[in-house]
Amino acid sequence: MSVFQPGNTAVITGGASGIGLSLAAKCVAVGMNVLVADSDVDALAAAPAVVKKLSRGGSGTLSTVAVDVAKASDWASLKAAVDSTLAGKVNLLVLNAGVGGASAWSDTDAFRRILDVNLWGVVNGIATLLPVVQATAAEDKPASIVITGSKQGITNPPGTSPAYNASKAAVRSLAEQLSFDLASKSKTPGGSPTVHLLVPGWTFTGLTGDSTLKQHGDKEEEKPAKPEGAWWPEQVVDYLVDAMAANKFYIICPDNDVTEDADRKRVLWSAGDIAEGRAPLSRWRPEYKEDVNAWMAK
Repeated sequence: MSVFQPGNTAVITGGASGIGLSLAAKCVAVGMNVLVADSDVDALAAAPAVVKKLSRGGSGTLSTVAVDVAKASDWASLKAAVDSTLAGKVNLLVLNAGVGGASAWSDTDAFRRILDVNLWGVVNGIATLLPVVQATAAEDKPASIVITGSKQGITNPPGTSPAYNASKAAVRSLAEQLSFDLASKSKTPGGSPTVHLLVPGWTFTGLTGDSTLKQHGDKEEEKPAKPEGAWWPEQVVDYLVDAMAANKFYIICPDNDVTEDADRKRVLWSAGDIAEGRAPLSRWRPEYKEDVNAWMAK
């Protein structure tokens, strides 16, 4: 049974922009009551008007709360908001907040900042709200947890942000463990929440507030220039909803540049570094270039 039903509830971190905001609008459009958490107070202030437009007058409700997901104390405030605005019920928990940025090996502050948000934001969210989601599922209600990962946490491309790759690799591991643990308890009364790892492709998400309204303006000239290869956030949301309906855990989104088949080949090649004893990150090493090209061309 889908969680996307009238009267159901959702909590979305990082929900004031990008994919989180588009997902909030999707939920409101079908009549769900949504609590959006974000650290960007300006984007939070704009979110209700944006969601109202994107949901085209959906019958659901939207509440907001300022939260730094890295701080356990802020999660206590979020839990209080869940109790007061959603009657203590969560059908859909989306742990989506994340940050990027460069992280030189000597820059421990950058590592800590990225890991605090991307990793501890997920750990804090599970610790705080998993019991609520489980209690909702125990009432024979549909319940799901979506955790936003990254392709960089799977194929680990070299670059300027090893901290980001490491954080998303850890998030993937946590999501896999959580899925297994909850599935092992699926025989409990009322069932158990489903878990899904959302892995977006190239997504045009750098818009908040009024700029997001322009993204969906009625006039073509109001829309900002989106790279041809990127998807809109709502395309990712539609892909997510369909994949959840098919009960998929790994939801690895393509985009206009990268196909699902190309993603599969890249993942398999990366796993082959271990299985075949190749040098790590061989896909980007010049001595493997011909082999990689032949593999991708199969």
